[in-house]
Amino acid sequence: MAGDDRIVVVGSGPAGSRAAETLYRAGCRNLTVISEAPESGGQIYRRQPNGFKRPPASLYGDDAAKAVRLHGTFDAFAGEIDYRPNTLVWNIFDGAVHTSDVSGTGRLEFDRLILSTGAMDRVIPIPGWTLPGVFTLGGSQIALKNEACSIGRAVVFAGTGPLLYLVAYQYAKAGANVVAVLDSASYADKIRGAVRMARAPRMLLRGLAYRRYLSRRRIMLREGVRLRAIQGADTVQGIHFSAGGQDGFVPCDAVGLGFGLNPEMQLAEIAGCRTRFDAANRQWVIAHDGQGRAGDGVYVAGDGSAIGGADVAELAGERAALALLTDIGLPASKARLRQIERALGREATFRKGVETSFPFPADWIGEAPDETILCRCENVTFGEVRAAIARFEPQEVNRLKALARPGMGRCQGRVCGPVLAELLAATTGTPLDQVGKLRGQGPVKPISYGRTCGQADPQVDAWMQAGEKRDGDDQDF
Repeated sequence: MAGDDRIVVVGSGPAGSRAAETLYRAGCRNLTVISEAPESGGQIYRRQPNGFKRPPASLYGDDAAKAVRLHGTFDAFAGEIDYRPNTLVWNIFDGAVHTSDVSGTGRLEFDRLILSTGAMDRVIPIPGWTLPGVFTLGGSQIALKNEACSIGRAVVFAGTGPLLYLVAYQYAKAGANVVAVLDSASYADKIRGAVRMARAPRMLLRGLAYRRYLSRRRIMLREGVRLRAIQGADTVQGIHFSAGGQDGFVPCDAVGLGFGLNPEMQLAEIAGCRTRFDAANRQWVIAHDGQGRAGDGVYVAGDGSAIGGADVAELAGERAALALLTDIGLPASKARLRQIERALGREATFRKGVETSFPFPADWIGEAPDETILCRCENVTFGEVRAAIARFEPQEVNRLKALARPGMGRCQGRVCGPVLAELLAATTGTPLDQVGKLRGQGPVKPISYGRTCGQADPQVDAWMQAGEKRDGDDQDF
C-alpha cells in the first residue's frame, strides 16, 4: 500500500530536516531519522549544548531566522517519528542500515533511503599541519558554536573559500583575537567570479560585509597567498607564507585551515550509488537523476552528494523527498518541484561564481616537501608515497593505498584520500579522474567491536563474515 514503505533518512542537517518534514507532512509515518548529532541542524545550524543561553543571532548571524525555523519545524514532529540522535550509521548492506550508539550496534531495514550525510573540510597538508593548535575551519567553527570558546589566543585563518571569511568574521564578532586571514585565492580570481555571484546579490553582499568588518577591525587580510609552513615544536608559534613575491610570517598560537569542502559520500557508495568526476572542483560527487534518485530505492541530497551550501541543501532535501513520494504513489506537488528547480538553477550559477573566485590550489600538493606528513592517521609522509610510486608504478589510488598505507587509519582516507589522488596524478602525469578515488567501505567511522565482557558484537560479526565472502579475492587488501 502507498505510504507503508519503511523510510530512513540519514542526517538531520538542512537537507535531512527538510526531507523528513516533507515526508511527514505527506503522511509518511513509517519514518526514521538517524543523526550522529545530539540534535538536528547539521554543522551550519549546530545547536549549542544544554545550559548555554546565547541568542540565535550570536550563533548564526544573518541566518538566525533560518536556523530557528529549521529547528522549530523539526522539533514539532520529531516526537511523532522514530528519531535517533547520537547514532552513527556505519554501514549499509542487505537492505538495512547498520547503526552504532551507546547501547551497541543495531540493524534497521528500509524500503527507501535518503542520504543527507553532509560534508567535511578539504585540507591540503603543509609542513606543521599536524601540530597541536591547528584545526580545520569546520573544527574551529564547532569550538565557537558548540563550546563558546576560541581555538587560541591569537588565531590565523588560512586557506580559501567562503567559509574562510565566515569563520574569521564569527570569531572576530565573538571577541576572539583574529590576527590574520590568509587566502590562497587572488583578488583577480574574485573579480572573475563576481559576475556569476551577482545572481545572488544578498549572498555576495554578505561576503563583502564580512571582509569589510575584518578590515575595520584592522585584521591582516592577504590574498594570492602561498602557505609555506606552520612553525612550532610542541605547539603552534606562527605561520610562514609568501605573497606578491615576498615572504611573510605571522606569530600566532592557533591556525584554522581549510580549502573548501568534500562530500561525505562513503555511505552512498556503499549503498551502490554511482559517482561522477566534477572537473571544475577536482572532486568526485554522487551521480543522480536530477531529482535525487541515485540507486534502487536510494536518494541523495545536500552536501553529501555535491557541495552547494545550506540553502541548496534544503531545496535538494525537499526535492528528494518529493521524488520519493512520487515513487511510492503519494501526491507530490509538480508546481513546487518547478519552483525548487528554478531556485536551484539560480544557486548553481552563484556556485559557479564561488568556484571561480576561490579555486582549489591543487599544484601545492605536487610540490609539497617530502618530509610533510600526508596521512596523519598512519604517519605517512609525501616522500614515502613518492618512493612507493617510483618503485611500484601504481596507476590507481587504491593500489597506492595498499602499497604505502595512507588511508588505512582512523579517518578511512576522508582527509588524505583526495590528497593522495592529487599526488599520484601529479607525479605520474595522469589525469586526476583516471587515478580514481579511495573506495568507500564500512565501517565508515570507528566503532567498538567488543561491547561487554569481551564478547563480540553479532552485527559486526555478520558484516565481517559477509565481507570475507565478497572480498576474499580482492588483491588490494
